[in-house]
Amino acid sequence: MTTKAVRVAVTGAGMIGRRHAAVIRATPGCVLSAIVDPAPSAVDFARSLDVPLFRSLDELLTVARPDGVVLATPNQLHVEQALACIAAGVPALVEKPLADALAGGIRLCEAAEAARVPMLVGHHRRHGAIITKAIEIIGRGTLGRIVAVVGTALFYKAESEGYFDEAPWRREPGGGPILINLIHEIDNLRALCGEIVAVQAFTSNATRGFPVEDTAAIILRFASGALGTFMLSDTAASDRSWEHTSGEDPRYAKAHAGDADCYVVAGTHGSLAIPTMRIARYPDGAHRSWHEALARSTAPLDVVDPLARQMAHFRDVVRGDAKPLVTARDGLQNLRVVAAIGEAAHSGSAVTLPPVSEV
Repeated sequence: MTTKAVRVAVTGAGMIGRRHAAVIRATPGCVLSAIVDPAPSAVDFARSLDVPLFRSLDELLTVARPDGVVLATPNQLHVEQALACIAAGVPALVEKPLADALAGGIRLCEAAEAARVPMLVGHHRRHGAIITKAIEIIGRGTLGRIVAVVGTALFYKAESEGYFDEAPWRREPGGGPILINLIHEIDNLRALCGEIVAVQAFTSNATRGFPVEDTAAIILRFASGALGTFMLSDTAASDRSWEHTSGEDPRYAKAHAGDADCYVVAGTHGSLAIPTMRIARYPDGAHRSWHEALARSTAPLDVVDPLARQMAHFRDVVRGDAKPLVTARDGLQNLRVVAAIGEAAHSGSAVTLPPVSEV
C-alpha cells in the first residue's frame, strides 16, 4: 500500500461541495487541491481555503490535473463531468444520483469500465457504522432467511425555509421525494436485502397540490423472494426517517432521544430494527412460535462520520489500494429501481426490472 497524499479537487461549491472540502482537509492522506465553480461566491470560498479556483472542470484537468475529483454539481452535469474525468484518467467520487437519466448512467458506466477508471458513487450511508453493522448481522445468519423489510422516510420540508422557492423545479415532476430522497433508501435496501426485481407504487400530491408527488407508498419484491414496503413523504410531520433516527447528519434533530427506527428487517429466526440495532430472535434450538417470547439484545455500534469514512475510502480507491464500495453499476441500479417506481406509480401496474446480469 502507498502512503503518498492524494490531491483531491471539489467541483461544485454548494452545500454538499463545501462539506466535502472540509472532510478532505480533515482526512489523513488527502490534500484539497482546488475548487471548481463558475459562481462568484466561489471566489471567496476558495480564497478562505487558500486553494486555487477554476471556472470549469476542463480547465482544472488541463492546468492542474488532480489525483481525484469530487463531483458535487447539479444532477444534470454528473455524466458530462464524469466522462471528462474518465477521459483524463482521473478517478471521481460522483454525488448521487449517478445520472439524471438512465441512458446517461449507462453511458457513464460503460465508459468507466472500458477505460478502467474507478468511479465511486456518493451513497455515503453505506460507509457508516449502522449499515455496515446491519449487513454483518444479516450476513452471518442471525435473522435466518430474510422474509420482509418495512421502511419509512417521513419528514416535513418547510416551504417557509425557501426549499421550493430557491429551486422551483422541485415543484415539478422529477422534483419530488421519489427522485430526490428515495434513491438513498434504495441503496440501503439493496445492501441489506439483495437485488430488487419488481416494484409497485401509489403516489399522491393531495397535500401540497404541486404537479409532483409529495407522498408515495411502495411495494418491493427482492430476488430472494422477500417482500418489502416503504412509506415516503416530504410533507409528513414525522421524524421516522434515516436523517432523524440515525443521527449521522448533525443538521437534523435526532428523533426521540435516539430511540426510534426507520427500518425493520425480519427473517425466519429474528428481526433487526435499524438504526437502534435492536435484535429480537428465537434462541438457537428454541421452539419458534408467535406464542413464545423472543430474546432481545442490542448490537454495539462505533460512532463514525459516514462522509469522513467515505473520503478515506476514496483516498484508497485513488491510490489503487481498494475497489469502490458503491460502484457506478450500483449507482445505475439504484437509479433503475427509482425509475421503475416512478413508472409503476404512473401506470398503476407492477413493473419488473431486468436481471442485473443483463443490464
